[in-house]
Amino acid sequence: MISPLIPQPPIAPPCLLLDWGQVPYSQAWEAQQKLVRERRENPDLPDVLILLEHPPVYTLGLGSKLEFLKFDSETAPELHRVERGGEVTYHCPGQLVGYPILNLRRHQQDLHWYLRQLEEVLLRVLEVCGLQGERVPGMTGVWVDGYKVGAIGIKVSRWITMHGFALNVCPNLEGFGQIVPCGIPDRPVGSLEQFIPGIEVDRVRAIVVAQFARVFGVEIVRSAQLNLTPTL
Repeated sequence: MISPLIPQPPIAPPCLLLDWGQVPYSQAWEAQQKLVRERRENPDLPDVLILLEHPPVYTLGLGSKLEFLKFDSETAPELHRVERGGEVTYHCPGQLVGYPILNLRRHQQDLHWYLRQLEEVLLRVLEVCGLQGERVPGMTGVWVDGYKVGAIGIKVSRWITMHGFALNVCPNLEGFGQIVPCGIPDRPVGSLEQFIPGIEVDRVRAIVVAQFARVFGVEIVRSAQLNLTPTL
């Protein structure tokens, strides 16, 4: 008797993990642009997930309003206007930032779907940490007990993604007081540390990697490609 063939699970496509520690914003931004250009020219290149932290920096989305800044944009802290969507936000150490460089032709060519997938990654991370995260209808990001702990802002060109998500693990939140975060004046910004004292980015980084792989159906491959040496 011939044994029936046992269906084999589909092979998950690779996703290179670039884990950089703390990197200046402009340096990471330039690296993202390089990775996107390469994938426009050669769509067969694998997806990438960059994980890092930034020194203190403010960024404005393409159509952001300067009225959401509480400082003089000409003389104040480091500030960049970039090509992502969304309003002003703040990055600093203790905030884990993820920049997926994905070819959505391999996944789903739907920006709404992609945003919800990024939210799903963060919601699952919160669940593993023992927190109940939630979405807010009509807004992008994730909240815990009314505090926004995860922000998302993306750019997609020819179905190649850049920019991504920022999860407040244990940052100094004072910098958010200098802006109206994401242009939302009535919803406070929070962090995981408020609910889990002593939590550190290193603990959360591994959870993000695992949940990103599950949500997007990829196999994470650690890579030394574009292994940056931060210049702080």
